[in-house]
Amino acid sequence: MQDLVDSTPDAHWLAPVGRFFARPWLGVLSRSLAAIFGGYALAATCSMFFAVAQPGARSQAVLTGMLVGIVLCACAALWAFATRTALRAWIGIALPTALFWLGTLLLESRA
Repeated sequence: MQDLVDSTPDAHWLAPVGRFFARPWLGVLSRSLAAIFGGYALAATCSMFFAVAQPGARSQAVLTGMLVGIVLCACAALWAFATRTALRAWIGIALPTALFWLGTLLLESRA
């Protein structure tokens, strides 16, 4: 009978790095940073988008954008800890942030 040979590369030196990133506190840290900084970025871009997208008085559009931004910041914090992985939390916050930012750029270029 033929002996089975493991052909995977020897990566025993990488094991400590893998153990470091498998620590639970890093996931909590990443989610906390996503909630704090990602939520702030989402709220800021939402406020910018509403300021340029809404018709009417600019002051009312800015105020509405800020109020919606506060709600979105709270929802981003909830999302960061409700989702399955930290990567999904970052993507779920970064994608709407990028869309609000792109929408703001498109509407500002038309004006």
